[in-house]
Amino acid sequence: MRRLLSAALCLAATLTATGCGATVEQSTDAKKSSAVTLTNCGRKVTYDKVPERVVTNDVGITELMFALGLEDRMAGFAMPDDKGDLTHVPWKDGYEKVKWLSKDQLTKENVLDARADLVFAGWNYGFREDAGFTPDALKKLGIPSYILTESCHNARTKSSRGIMPPLDALYTDLTNLGRLFGVEKRAAALIAGFRQRIAAVRATAPKGADRPKVFLYDSGQDQPFTSGRYAAPDQIIGRAGGVNVMHDVADSWTTVGWESVVKRDPDVIVICDYGDVSAERKRKFLLSYAPLRNVSAVKHRRIFVLDYADLVESPRNPSAVARLGSYLRAVAG
Repeated sequence: MRRLLSAALCLAATLTATGCGATVEQSTDAKKSSAVTLTNCGRKVTYDKVPERVVTNDVGITELMFALGLEDRMAGFAMPDDKGDLTHVPWKDGYEKVKWLSKDQLTKENVLDARADLVFAGWNYGFREDAGFTPDALKKLGIPSYILTESCHNARTKSSRGIMPPLDALYTDLTNLGRLFGVEKRAAALIAGFRQRIAAVRATAPKGADRPKVFLYDSGQDQPFTSGRYAAPDQIIGRAGGVNVMHDVADSWTTVGWESVVKRDPDVIVICDYGDVSAERKRKFLLSYAPLRNVSAVKHRRIFVLDYADLVESPRNPSAVARLGSYLRAVAG
């Protein structure tokens, strides 16, 4: 099981309706009769009513709802069971209240069985053309959708994702959800707390030429799966005081070649910990993979582990910035 949030995230949790005794709006304040128009993935979308039976896909998306205290608006969530011990996160109450619909991705059957009136998912976070599970397909069933902003398709290719810096995507979704559910003050407080925490890390982070070069390793042996500039790790690395060596890749999560990793010679490798291959197995592979033997991070064994939920768009991102920031300060000396 993967390690989850430390007690340090309680600072963020105090800005939600869970865990640390905060006093915030109640989601029942939402105006049930008012239509709301939002900009989602560059398109204006109008929601005729406040959703009352939301279904979410994956851990980061689900915890965005929990962080806003919207458990009472949810009919269930889908996610694999490789997301670690969920009983010690600030949103533990949400996981206890809301039904776990599937240990795979959402399907039309899940959504219909749950009598969902909104599906909150993302491209490659539930929505997928090959399975016919798309916002357009759901619209034909009379079910509206909201697309995770980190996953929005961009104009570079049909499949590349990302239209804005990742933390801006996080703040955009929190703001939009706050408007849709009538909890704008709660969303604004959460965003303000996240910005404050990240600013505190940046104030002491390495600067200029001292900033370590960082490669994010998700998975893959023949070719590594990593983060371009539109996935959350790019700004997590940047705000922590590092430089994502794949920042020039105009995509979110994507595959690159090992030769590009070797050429860019990262000082640190961050492992994304999830799935059937443990972080330790990934670490052993990286340290033993011959083409990487002269890469600085491998030579000096500078490998840092963050959880999957830290590295996708989620309310855990600020904590990830803080923890990686501490490590990079030590590397920079």
